[in-house]
Formats: sequence, structure tokens, C-alpha cells
Amino acid sequence: MATKTKWTIDPSHTEIAFQVKHLMISNVKGVFSQFNGEALTDDVDFSTAEINFNLNPATINTGNSDRDTHLKSPDFFDVEQFDQISFHSRSMKKVADDVYLLSGDLQIKGIARSVELKVEFGGLMTDPWGNTKAGFSLSGKINRKDWGLNWNAALETGGVLVSEEVKIVSEVQLMKVS
Repeated sequence: MATKTKWTIDPSHTEIAFQVKHLMISNVKGVFSQFNGEALTDDVDFSTAEINFNLNPATINTGNSDRDTHLKSPDFFDVEQFDQISFHSRSMKKVADDVYLLSGDLQIKGIARSVELKVEFGGLMTDPWGNTKAGFSLSGKINRKDWGLNWNAALETGGVLVSEEVKIVSEVQLMKVS
């Protein structure tokens, strides 16, 4: 059996972010500040990647403390009961030059659902300290109600306060460990 190459997320050069429509006219963006993850590959062949990722939903930041408190409540992430969101890959299929389709299971509030994310490979580079780094842009869409994030409010003018669709927009930098 071939030895796998291990990569870990470089948290200081990674942003795990999302955006969701508010009042159906503009986007609210947010980030999570505590997360970790690793990928196991056959050398630098990312189409073989086995990915495990976790984040702490209590570290959500949308730039508004009242909204963040609401997002941490049982109406949304219920961080007192569920202190982790996780993703475990099933496949990473190359679909074009430097473009992959990442499939896996996303678990939020104890509910696991299959998701697919588009992954754009930015390349490999050695940093000034001799570390090999790999960069990726991830994007995709999920329906928050699939994970029991159901809270909403109807608007008098029609529509709802918060869209069900959540866009995942993240920048990930991995560092080769072994």
C-alpha cells in the first residue's frame, strides 16, 4: 500500500465563509473563525483526496452581534447542544483543468446530508519557510432547512426575511505535513 501524503488546513490563510439573502434583496455574509481539517492524498494528486473537516459554529461572525447571537440559538445552530459542524468526503472528481467536484457528507445539528462543492485548484507553492502549500477556492449551495435550520419570518410584501439557500464561498490553503 502506498504511503499517503497528509495536508492540514493553514488557518491563518483560510476563510470559511457563507452568504445568504436577506429581505430577498441583498446578501449577508459570515465567516467561522475556528476550524480544522486534513486531506490525505496520493502525493499531490488531489483527485485522490480523503478530506475531513470540522468547525465550531459558536465562532460565527456576520459583523452584527445580535444576529450572531440569534444564529447560535436553537433557532439556527443551537451551539449549546451541537458544538461542531463536520464534513467528510466521499470523492473528489476532476471535471476540468484545475476544477474538481467534491462530494461528501455535511453534518449540522446531528443531521448528515450529501453535498457537492465546486473546487478550483489554485496551484502549489513553497512559502519562504520551505513549506509546500496548495490553494483552493470552494463554492456551492445548500438548503439550510435540510439541516433543521428552519427559522424565518414572512414579509408583508411577500417573500421571507432569510433565504433558504445558503451559498458556501471559501478559500482554503493546505500545508503539506508528510
